[in-house]
Parts: sequence; C-alpha cells; structure tokens
Amino acid sequence: MDRKTLRILEFDKIREQLASHTAFSLGRERALWLEPVQDLDVVMLRQKETKEALDIVNRDGGLPLGGIKDIKGFLQRAQMGSTLLPEELLDIAGTLHGTGRARRFLFDHTEHGTQLADLAERLEPALQLQKNIENAVGDDGEVLDSASDKLRSIRSRMRNLQNRIKDRLNTIVQSTRYQKVLQDAIVTLRNGRYVVPVKSEYKGSLPGIVHDQSGSGQTLFIEPQAVVETNNQLRRLEAEEDEEIEKILHQLTLAVSAKARELVISVETLGRLDFIFAKAYLASEQKAICPRVNTEGYLDIRGARHPLLKGKIVPIDVWLGRDFATLVITGPNTGGKTVALKTVGLLTLMCQAGLHIPCDEGTEMNVFEQVFADIGDEQSIEQSLSTFSSHMANIVRIMDEVNRNSLVLLDELGAGTDPTEGAALAMALLQWFHNRGCRTIATTHYSELKAFAFMTEGLENASVRFDVETLEPTYELEIGLPGRSNAFAIAKRLGLHTHVVEAAKAHLTQEDIRIDDMIQDMEESRRRAIHEKTVAERTRIQVESEKDEYEKRLLRLEREKDSILAKARHEAAELLKQAKSEADQLLGQLRSADKQKREQIAKDVRRVLEDERQSLTFQKAQKEPRPAKTAAKHLRPGSAVRLHRLQQKGQVLELTAAGEALVQVGALRITLPVDELSLVEGRGRDERPSSAQIRRQPPEAASRLQATKAAAISTELDLRGMTVEEATNTVDKYLDDALLAGLSRCRLIHGKGTGALRQALHVQLEIHPHVKAMRLGGPDEGGDGVTVAELG
Repeated sequence: MDRKTLRILEFDKIREQLASHTAFSLGRERALWLEPVQDLDVVMLRQKETKEALDIVNRDGGLPLGGIKDIKGFLQRAQMGSTLLPEELLDIAGTLHGTGRARRFLFDHTEHGTQLADLAERLEPALQLQKNIENAVGDDGEVLDSASDKLRSIRSRMRNLQNRIKDRLNTIVQSTRYQKVLQDAIVTLRNGRYVVPVKSEYKGSLPGIVHDQSGSGQTLFIEPQAVVETNNQLRRLEAEEDEEIEKILHQLTLAVSAKARELVISVETLGRLDFIFAKAYLASEQKAICPRVNTEGYLDIRGARHPLLKGKIVPIDVWLGRDFATLVITGPNTGGKTVALKTVGLLTLMCQAGLHIPCDEGTEMNVFEQVFADIGDEQSIEQSLSTFSSHMANIVRIMDEVNRNSLVLLDELGAGTDPTEGAALAMALLQWFHNRGCRTIATTHYSELKAFAFMTEGLENASVRFDVETLEPTYELEIGLPGRSNAFAIAKRLGLHTHVVEAAKAHLTQEDIRIDDMIQDMEESRRRAIHEKTVAERTRIQVESEKDEYEKRLLRLEREKDSILAKARHEAAELLKQAKSEADQLLGQLRSADKQKREQIAKDVRRVLEDERQSLTFQKAQKEPRPAKTAAKHLRPGSAVRLHRLQQKGQVLELTAAGEALVQVGALRITLPVDELSLVEGRGRDERPSSAQIRRQPPEAASRLQATKAAAISTELDLRGMTVEEATNTVDKYLDDALLAGLSRCRLIHGKGTGALRQALHVQLEIHPHVKAMRLGGPDEGGDGVTVAELG
C-alpha cells in the first residue's frame, strides 16, 4: 500500500490505538507492523477472526493472557547450549501456565472448526516442563531444596554448620571477658564468613582472621580462630551447593531445549491471538462492525464515523461505484469535506487490514489494490515547491501508478493557482481519472466543477450542508446535491447593507446565475422527495403496525387452539384411565361369575358402551346443561342415581368415608366420586331396568343365550389376509364371545408370512385377561402358522 497515503490518512495512529490493547510484546509488534492487504480472501479471513474474537469479548470478556512473555530469546539460548538463569526459567514457566489457561479458555468458548479453535490447537502448555520448573525454582528466583535430593542434603548440612558457628560466636559476644574488646555484641558476615566487630586497639585480644575494617578504621571485623575451620567447611558446602544448582539449571535448560520448537510455535501463536483480541477490543471501543467486502469496485458506507475524532461525531453515508465512479464534494471551509474524504480513505485501509470499522450494519467495502491520497498542505521549503506545485507533483506520481482497482482521494483539486485555470485543470484531471476506471472522490470550491459533475455521465455531486440561520456547518454529507456558496445569504445575515448585496449579485455572470438556480431547484426537488419519503415511511410504519397486530391476533388464536387441544387430550387421557379402571372391575366380575351370568354381563356392558357412544355424539353436536351435583348427605344405600359421565342410571350399594359410592349399573359395580352422581326421583318409561331387575331375570334366558353362542361360535378363527389392526380387533371380540360360550381353548390361524401378524397377536394375548396361556400349534395343528390359546 502507498506509504504516503498511509501517513496522510494517519493509519499509524490506528496502529498505536490497536497496540494499546495488546497484552505482551509479540502482540504489540504485530499491531505496530499491521498493513492493509489487497487479497479478498485474506481480508475476509482477517475480518472473520476479528468477529470471532469480538463475539467472545462481548459474551465472556476476552482472552486471559496474564503472565505471558516473549520467551523466544530464552528458547534460542537454550538451543544454543547456554544454561538459563532461574529468573528466565520462571518466565518460561509463567508463560506455559498462561498458555494452558488460554488454551482451555478457547476450547470452552469457541466452536470446533473456527479460526480461534484452530489456533488453540497450536498452543503447547508443556505441563510436565512447567511442573518441573515450578518444583525447582521459587517465586523469588531461588533454586528450591526440592530441586534435588543432593541439594536438600547439602543445604541441611549448611544450616547445621551455620547454627554451630552462630552458637559459638554468640557465646563469645555474650562473654564478659570480651565486652570491652567488642565494638558491638553482634554477629555479622564479611566476604561470606561469620565475624564479630572488634575495637582496633584490642586487635590482639581476640585471636582470629581480620576480614574487613570500618571506614573510620576504629572497628575490625575478625573471624575468631574457634570458628575458622567450621567456616571453611561451610564455604566448601557452598561450593558444592553452587555446583549442584548449576547442574539442576542445566538439566532444566536441556528440558526446555527439547521442547523449544513447539514452544516457539506456541508463543508466536499467543502473539497472534493477542493481536486478534486487540482488534476485537478496538472494535468494541469504536462500536465497529464487520463489513461485507467485494472486488466489484463498489462502496456503500453507512453511518461512517472517523475513528480518530473525539466528541460528538456526525455520521455520514457514502456510496460509490455503481451509478457513478467519481464523486465531487463541494461546500464551505471547515464544513467537513476533508473529514469525509479522510473517513472514506481510513475506513478502507482499516477494512483491508482486517479491522472492523465504525459504521452501521449493512456497510459494504471494496478491496482496492491501491489507495492514493492528496490531502493537506504538502508545501516543501527545501525543494522550493509552492503548495500548488507540491500537489501537482503528488498527483503526477499518482497518475503514474493508478489502475482500475484504485481509490483516489483528492482534496481541494486545482487550488493554489488562478481560479479559471485551476478549475479547468481540475475538470481535466477528474475526466482523466474517470476514463482510467478508478474510483475517485474529490473536494473543491470551484462552482464550474458542480456543473461539470452534473453534466458528465459517471460523475456525481455531493455537498456538506451549511445552516444559514446559525452560520455553522452541520457536517452532514448529501450525495446528489451540489453545495451552494451561501456567500450573499451569510453576508446579509451578518448585517451587510442590502444594496451592497444586490450590487454584488449584479456582477454575477449568466452562467453563475444558471448554476445557482439549478442548485436551488435541485434542493427544492430534494425537499419534496424527502417529504414524500417521510409520508411513505409513515404509511409503511402504519401498515407494518397493523400487520403486526393481525399477526399477534393470529398467534393468540393459535395458542388458544393449542390450549384447547391440550385440554382435550388431557380429558381423553382421564377418560381412558377411568375406562381402564371400569374394565378392570368388569373383568373381576366376569372371572367370579358363573356361565349363566356372563352373557347378561356382556350384554349390559355393550349396552352401556353403545349408550356412551350415542351420548358423546350428542354432546358433540349440542352441549347439555350438566345436572346439579348431589350432596353426599342426600345419598343412601338403595338410592336411585344418574351417572353423569356414563349417562346411565344405577343404584347406590354403599357409601365410603372418602366421599365415594359403590354403584350397581346393570351387572356392573362401579366406584365413583359422589359429585359425579345425581338423585333420580322416579323412573320413566324409557329408563332401563335397575340392577335388581337385571338380577331378577330368569336364569333360563341367560342359559338360552349361552347355548346360542356355543352353537354359533367356532373353536378356531382364521385371520389370514387381515391387517394387524383388523386382526387384533377381530380377536378381541372373538375372545369375548368365546368366554361367554364357555370355550376353554381356541385356535387362531394367522399364517407364517413375515411373522408380523403372529408377533402382534402374541403381544395382545399376553396381556389379555381372558387368556391363561398360549403356544404355537403342533405339527398336526398347523405349526408356526397357528397359535393355540387357553381361556379362563
């Protein structure tokens, strides 16, 4: 990327902002050396990694990188054979600890296959090496006794000798014999040996070796003869200690060297992760977004904010590259033209460097091969170039290097020379860059360029607005509308006499007047368009509001429907549960009944079921008011009652303390809650016989029905050709009839086939209350194609 453009657009300040968010030196180096790239795939990859990191920052606070340092120099020295110092080993252990923490964090907070997850795979925590270093070196850099058994033994002996020496010297300093000899009653160290301070005039009174004297010469530091040999032993142990420490450090260095290659990759990966998360922190600080990118030469920047400006920033919208390739911005000084130019350029560089940009969602950026800028006062005293000459020299350089996939930013094009010649030169340059096919944004004061942009295909006007009432710029960029000078309006508002203003207007050429009228017409058309857009927007909002209301109503109806269905399912489940309970009671009665009563019981059950079916059908068409509930105190054994749910009449046999009643319904006995019963005062002609009347039926009738069933029913049932559902329903009715007919055994012919029908029938028979046992048929009974059931 063009070095001069990077400097003009102040990309180095973005680098410094980015570097301030890094955690250690390798990340900072990457931030300070950041460069925009021209490859679309690389740009998308860098934007993706920034977005992944920003998601983590917003959700979990960011990657922990505390304690990590650049240890590549230590690793290189270890590979070269140098023994590392304890402090250097501590830095390595701290970095390994931080590496493990960062690795675990990324595995816990990233999805498999993401860029950050892939980088986490490259991190090498080297847990055993970290443990070995931490066991050998303390936090203060001292090699610990636990580093080796030999070091522990040496230091134990050293402590014993030190204690013996101190005890002997304490005896001396506390002795009355040496009170006038000693300067102070203390034991101290000189040159690594234990000594006592002796007055110089009593030098001969305490035999020993002089190791030092005070600055005044009044005190001599003497090692008493009594501890010389012990001190010698201590010094020999200290030498052994140093030798053992050197050996331990050498062994740890070899372990580091063995892992050096993996650790170098790991540390460099940490530097990259530090850099990536710094991009995320910067994006969070700037409220930046991940833009879409293309290579079609199209820019659509929405709500752009210059990242280096402080305070209240007015966002701008800029688009370029589809309907027009060149944008000419006009407007007053300090109105924001140059800021708009720099904003587009700097955001382009940031995007291509993989940084999110401070814009609104929906922004799309083009990846340019080069970005060129000619902005600001480039006057050079050393080269004796004027402002105009300096700009021209830079533009000539740009013209030599520009191509179709370049972005060119030109500030105050043609300024610094005669206005007529400057305007003509500016128009020629704009035409040249436009013909070249590059994307160009230029600012100017020349009114001729407004008409040129208006009349030339592929060029478009833009302006920064100026509030004539407040005499201040609004810094808003309006594309499609050229700027007006507003000089006359401003002068008049500031108090210039009207006749002077009118005289000034008389000096305008017809071309000037035509251009001003054109701009005024365009402003009026724009105001109308904005008004119509506002009306349309209000209508759209109203329509969307009504649409939302209807959608909410529909959603409410759907929820009510779901609630009704759920309630119906619950009630069906309760009915099924009650039916099962009643069926269990019926089966109990069938098992205890003799053959003469079974036919009557089955008949009563079928009648009850048919009445229940008709009742449910009637309730579906028309809801009847439910009879009033009967209080328990009004019921007595023998009371005639109506069962609400079954729509049957019965007779109370007994009442329980739990608020339930045992009711006789035909041949059935059912236990129900009292609140499901209501008293029946009398009996109408259409009422069915009571349970007592059923019991009083002559046994001959039941015997005749049983004989009829026995004569009509066969001992075998052929199910071949039926579906599973048809067969199970047929078997269920057949077993009821067989039980009433008094059969003790039956044959069910299902065929061999795939075995599905046989399996379904066996499941049915296993749980059927009438079946005591079952088996496959014997060779003379049909084999596997027949199942024989024992009934009872």
